[in-house]
Amino acid sequence: MKVNANDLRVGHIIEHEGRLLQVESRETTKPGKGGAYLQATVRDVETGNKDNLRFRTQESVERVRLEQMPFQFLFKDDYIYTFMNTESYEQITIAEEFIGEQRQYIKDGMDVEIEFYEGKPLTVKFPDTAVYTVEQADPVIKGQTVSSSYKPALINGGVNVMVPQHIEAGTDIVVRIETGEYLEKAKS
Repeated sequence: MKVNANDLRVGHIIEHEGRLLQVESRETTKPGKGGAYLQATVRDVETGNKDNLRFRTQESVERVRLEQMPFQFLFKDDYIYTFMNTESYEQITIAEEFIGEQRQYIKDGMDVEIEFYEGKPLTVKFPDTAVYTVEQADPVIKGQTVSSSYKPALINGGVNVMVPQHIEAGTDIVVRIETGEYLEKAKS
């Protein structure tokens, strides 16, 4: 589907010069002379290589339509992740490098959305937030429970997250997966 370059957003997949590219960042620039243009940082979906592209804002680009399907994470075996389609119960495996940096937040039974292009899995979309249990945290220092200081805590899965001073080991917390930041204590 042809779209104006100006309509591209972060996360869109485009076909350019025979390659599938995912837009990672974009910036529209209007110089003093000449027409406006879009500067985009893109990642090749197959190789993972990054590139910078420049498009005139009215230039047409080919945006790829992806099929999105719900999956559930089952298990990890070395560098291979296994997911099950929640509608058909079919299982697929995806290599670690195609999942991205957010893979450190994946946990058993997590529902994700996998995008396919011509039957081939391209990207794994995680939920915005998830609940994790704090496995290890420094003890509360008297007098610092009111201040807005943060301390490192280890959540299940082995990831460090900065949490407020009042959070202790065994506490369930909500974490924004995209940024890895603590949001709040989980509601019981």
